[in-house]
Amino acid sequence: MAGEEWVDLVDSENRVVGSATRAEIRRSNLLHRGIGVLCRNSRGQVYVHRRTTTKDLFPGMYDMFVGGVVARGESYEAAARRELAEELGIVGTLLRPLFEHLYEGERNRSWIRVYDVTWDGPIVHQAEEIAWGGWMTETDLETWAETVEVVPDGLSVFRRWLDWKSRTPRPCSVDTARAGRVGLAPDLTDRPDCFD
Repeated sequence: MAGEEWVDLVDSENRVVGSATRAEIRRSNLLHRGIGVLCRNSRGQVYVHRRTTTKDLFPGMYDMFVGGVVARGESYEAAARRELAEELGIVGTLLRPLFEHLYEGERNRSWIRVYDVTWDGPIVHQAEEIAWGGWMTETDLETWAETVEVVPDGLSVFRRWLDWKSRTPRPCSVDTARAGRVGLAPDLTDRPDCFD
């Protein structure tokens, strides 16, 4: 049961300071860890979805991230992999860490580590989590986010992602299959030829 899951509590510097149940975190809006994963395909489209109306937080709202709470003792990466598998049926793909974002909303406070993945395989929704989903071009994403009711934490992370993306050099092609086999994201910092 989701309300009985134990979650690490963190401070403003993202250091673990205790633990509480998910229900306690929701009831008292305690600061905890979360993940957000932007799922894109090789054509540059982003997967967006609508949450079910039975979700404990932001039911029926839209999101452009796979998101979730990091369990007690769980790493960010393990949580991201778990949520991708549970919500969209995505397994075995390379996670690329992008940035961390402190979200402090009225109903949710969390340190969110943001990742992206590229996925061209099938999407299999978890019926309890996702009511609808589909691919959208990055060009249409900003307008879409202003016309539908997007989860507030996801919208905050999306705005931060837009800012991050505008300031981050674009990498060239690399052998991501090879990098994925060794479990690492490609490091292009020492390859000036890979940036515009």
